[in-house]
Amino acid sequence: MLRLFILITAILLPLRAMAQDAALLVADQLYITRDRELVAQGNVEAFQNGIRLRAREIRYNQGTGALSIEGPITLTEEDGTIIQASAAELDAGLRNGILLGARLVLNQQLQLAAVQIDRVDGRYNQLYKTAVTSCRVCDDGRPPLWQIRAKRVIHDEVEQQLYFDEAQFRIGNMPVFWLPRLRLPGPKVKRASGFLLPSIRSTSSLGVGLKIPYFIKLSDKRDVTLTPYFSTSTKTLALRYRQAYRNGRIQFDAAVTRDDLEPDKTRGYLFGRGLFALPKDFVLSFAIETVTDDGYLDAYGYSDADRLKSELTVSRARRDEYIRGSFYNFKSLRDDEDNDTVPTLVLDGEYERRYFPKAFGGELRAKVVAHSHYRISDLSVDSDDADDIVDGRDVARLNVQVDWLRSYNTQGGLRVDTRLGAAINAFNIMQDDTSLSDPSELTPHAAITLRYPMAKTNTAGVSHVLEPVVQLSWTGGSRLDIPNEESTRVEFDQGNLLSMSRFPRADRRERGAMAAIGLGWSRFNPNGWDAQLSVGQVFREDDDTSFSTTSGLNGLSSDILLAGQISSGKGIYLTGRSLFEDDLSLSKAELRGDYAFERGTIGGSYVWLQDDADENRDREVSELTVDGSYKISQFWTASANWRYDVDSDRAAKAGLGLRYENECVTLELQVERSYTSSTSVEPSTDFGFNVGLRGFSANSGTERYVRSCSN
Repeated sequence: MLRLFILITAILLPLRAMAQDAALLVADQLYITRDRELVAQGNVEAFQNGIRLRAREIRYNQGTGALSIEGPITLTEEDGTIIQASAAELDAGLRNGILLGARLVLNQQLQLAAVQIDRVDGRYNQLYKTAVTSCRVCDDGRPPLWQIRAKRVIHDEVEQQLYFDEAQFRIGNMPVFWLPRLRLPGPKVKRASGFLLPSIRSTSSLGVGLKIPYFIKLSDKRDVTLTPYFSTSTKTLALRYRQAYRNGRIQFDAAVTRDDLEPDKTRGYLFGRGLFALPKDFVLSFAIETVTDDGYLDAYGYSDADRLKSELTVSRARRDEYIRGSFYNFKSLRDDEDNDTVPTLVLDGEYERRYFPKAFGGELRAKVVAHSHYRISDLSVDSDDADDIVDGRDVARLNVQVDWLRSYNTQGGLRVDTRLGAAINAFNIMQDDTSLSDPSELTPHAAITLRYPMAKTNTAGVSHVLEPVVQLSWTGGSRLDIPNEESTRVEFDQGNLLSMSRFPRADRRERGAMAAIGLGWSRFNPNGWDAQLSVGQVFREDDDTSFSTTSGLNGLSSDILLAGQISSGKGIYLTGRSLFEDDLSLSKAELRGDYAFERGTIGGSYVWLQDDADENRDREVSELTVDGSYKISQFWTASANWRYDVDSDRAAKAGLGLRYENECVTLELQVERSYTSSTSVEPSTDFGFNVGLRGFSANSGTERYVRSCSN
């Protein structure tokens, strides 16, 4: 026995010397032939240089240093690459040799079956007469859904690339196209230059078109994607550029078009985004949005925005401090807005700081806000104007506010919040002969809020919380006679019920004595339904004519606010908000409901608004939207969305989608009809078709929809 051990050791030493790491061999039987050939049989496993080899039998020739292996063979590398074969001849380091009847599996997704695989330097795998697919291959002889046949395939393990000679793409057994040379990235490659899968888009205005994207990797941190789009009516080149920095990132999307819709014009758009971390916790963000004409984005499906916003912002948020400075440029695509007479250039800045003085306790909060907006028009507003909307009024303002806040609880459980402060507001109004040019004011204010939360938990673990709240507030001074430029749209909801001013911007403040009352109720069930309900109303000493009728805040008493949410914990969620006038007639309503079940989701919303001339709404808004998806089977999913204008009794937009997804392919078909029409946008129908082959992507999703081989 000792002599056998010495002999085996003497044979294995050269094997170990040929490799950087020690070799390990495990088998049911291990013996040496008369020709000094080491034979391992039965459940053989060999480990060498991070490679694991399993086989039925391995023979090691000490003279040649070769391994003769009989299968079934499974060779697993450190990166997860798997090679299966029926027989092989390899060197001692498992880096060079030939494998017969072999199959290469990459990232547990892509299968490459070949008559023979040649391993070269542990880096290259050369496959001859190869079939490549990520689909499940059944033993009944049926072909996979898709496959690539090639005379030769070279797999570069270092660069993670696949090189095909005489490649033929097949759907089932039917050849679709042939390429003399083809290069594809391996499944683990996140970014590699080359063509991406094309898509088909058909619209009633542009006809049937083909998009062929080409991805260019400029470096590990930069890339660009060029997408030519050809149809009978357009020639378009779209571009996306991305770059990552050590402290930020940028992305630009653009397109240039010549089409039959505007035959004498070069059309296009440019969108850009960026975010950077600056020293001392500052953050810089920017956005660029511009387009050649109002109808371009909608016609080509790049965006449904009707206003474009470009901005540059520098900000910093800390526990007790916030700083922000912003520059905005707006461009309206709406037919009823003139960019010369709406504010297009806006400057915004704010600084807020919290202090906690030990001398008198509480919190001291100071805030400074600066704002200005500019119109391109140089027309001045005066009393002789036929239409004051068409003007060039420019406004700048400075608001300084200081508040002292203090909260405490009484022994009886009453929560008391107090607030005392003052604000200085200064304005500069230009190109408006009807207003003072430099008005200013000092506005003191005070408020006290009382809450009495009550909680109860029953034996089933269901908790109820009931909280009545009352706020008494006062804001001094009289409102300046200045135009309402920024607070033309006011929403009354549970978020601003207890605000001292419910105007969205600081150019306007509520005045006089006010009282706000509310009641909140919450139900928490760890095993079932949760619910929240809020009701509230505001009363004031003096009427405020700056609120529109449908804001719910005009008059001495506001409309009654009712808002609530319901959640089943098992897929049902409802949320709604309504305003009721004093006679309990409805003045505003919105409702959203969602239901998620085992095979899909369905949701819908309804919005109703009265007509209101103060908000430039000449007719009521009544709109219903429905959206959802349903999993027809393991592989097929249908989706739909629908938006209906109840007041006009016609659909605004409708869409249908169908998706097929399994372990190797994703198919998507989408149809969308837009009924919107204007001077720049015509009603249109869009058809989209996309095909994705799984297996050539570093991220193919976490879910796998594997087909069965049964009939």
